[in-house]
Amino acid sequence: MQVFDKIISDRGSRYAVSGAAVADAAQVKQVLAELRRNKRFAKATHHSWAAVLDDGPLKEDDGESGAGALILQMLERAELRGHVVIVTRWYGGKHLGGDRFRHVIDAVRHYLRETGQKDG
Repeated sequence: MQVFDKIISDRGSRYAVSGAAVADAAQVKQVLAELRRNKRFAKATHHSWAAVLDDGPLKEDDGESGAGALILQMLERAELRGHVVIVTRWYGGKHLGGDRFRHVIDAVRHYLRETGQKDG
């Protein structure tokens, strides 16, 4: 698993992006469990994620409405299959409105760029 921490900060909210190669839903759960074993990540407010797998796409907003679908859309555009990408947010006490979607997009772009993937 690759983790890029403290990549975005806005009005107290902080973001990280992580990802790993996965073959199925069980491996997605393993990656999420591994991420949450890290004490800092266990305290995060949201772990929104998506993956395009051989048996179909999977996504989860984890309370960040629409974030999973946005991540999934970017992975499909980047043609990144067999990989889960997780955008983690620590809520800072102030609502970000539509800016939260821009931050999810920026986080996924950061991950794709840093891992040498095609930009979604």
